[in-house]
Amino acid sequence: MAYLKSEELQAFKALARMLYFSNDTIKHFLENATAGQITAVGDMIKFELSVRDARKIERLMRKAKFPQIKTFEGYDYSQINFPEGYSKDDLESLEFVNAAQDFVFYGQTGRGKTHLAIAVGIRCVQSGKIVRFFTAADLVMALERAKRENTLEALLKDIAKSDLIIIDELGYVPLSQESARLLFQVMSECYEKRSLVITTNIEFSKWGVVFGDDKLASAIIDRIMHHGRLVEFGGASKRMENALMLGKSRE
Repeated sequence: MAYLKSEELQAFKALARMLYFSNDTIKHFLENATAGQITAVGDMIKFELSVRDARKIERLMRKAKFPQIKTFEGYDYSQINFPEGYSKDDLESLEFVNAAQDFVFYGQTGRGKTHLAIAVGIRCVQSGKIVRFFTAADLVMALERAKRENTLEALLKDIAKSDLIIIDELGYVPLSQESARLLFQVMSECYEKRSLVITTNIEFSKWGVVFGDDKLASAIIDRIMHHGRLVEFGGASKRMENALMLGKSRE
């Protein structure tokens, strides 16, 4: 058997097991291979795993359907109010996703809510989690179409595979009674199973208007508040601050 340090042997075995080699196969290889062969095969396995990880992330990114790429890098948190005892570091750690907790990002248009929601989603994808991004309007249209085509159950099952669901721009478009019920179904099925991030410019007290039903809105808010946090976005509109129409320059 080739001479290798104990930690090198253990590292090789761990790599091989990740590719589901049997213990008998690993033992046979280690007993008959040279040190150079073991190193070469170990490098090959590491490379294969990196390729698999990259392809998995590519698949997850396509599945998530983010409208654009946004990250935490350089994000301005100065006008954001987190709940007491919670910080941006807690958010960026993604621990809330592991705990199936929720967030409502509340603030007026152009304050960076969607940017932050996408950044959270992309960080999740990079860690191997399944994310789905929808505007509230697009999700409602998909649900209504699926119901008409008798594929609603399949769509709901597909969405339910997610670790995180992002619903952007809740309240920007009025909902019919049927749309509100369908959206409620998606949101309520997240409860204690997967995380939900909602961006909105509508305060909780007005959600009854959005859903066209105070009881439905109260039921949704109750679930979100139980395992969720409200993050408030203040300051001026970032889009207006950089608007070309107003003579602002882009750098």
